[in-house]
Amino acid sequence: MATNTIDASLWLANASQPERKTGNQILGKDDFLKILLVQLQNQDPLNPMEDKEFIAQMASFSSLEQMMNIAGLMEQWVQTNGRDALLRYSGWIGKTVHWQEGDAAMSAVVKSVTQKDGNIVLGLDSGTTIAADAVITVEQNE
Repeated sequence: MATNTIDASLWLANASQPERKTGNQILGKDDFLKILLVQLQNQDPLNPMEDKEFIAQMASFSSLEQMMNIAGLMEQWVQTNGRDALLRYSGWIGKTVHWQEGDAAMSAVVKSVTQKDGNIVLGLDSGTTIAADAVITVEQNE
């Protein structure tokens, strides 16, 4: 008795997907405005767009513009957040910091503050460095 087998190259999982060859995949507010203007230019004069539809599209445009503004502000905030942390920790220079290293309580005076790979690193008077996140207490020197 002969059996028929299915060739593995015919399986859906092995099918190659066609490559999309379109422009930019992100539509911005300029693209939205262009679409709206083309729609207004090509509408049927005997059956124009209803005012409710037009208002809804304008509201969508306004929402899109506000979201883009928020995204820009968030990106700007993320870029400056690292500098703010560096300035905040620079107030520790000359102060004694305490941290745990295993079971031992350690302390030293902060001599420098640097940023390395997005993390704040404290340079201590003992010649060692620690992450600012490891600090338990900051003490004012007199």
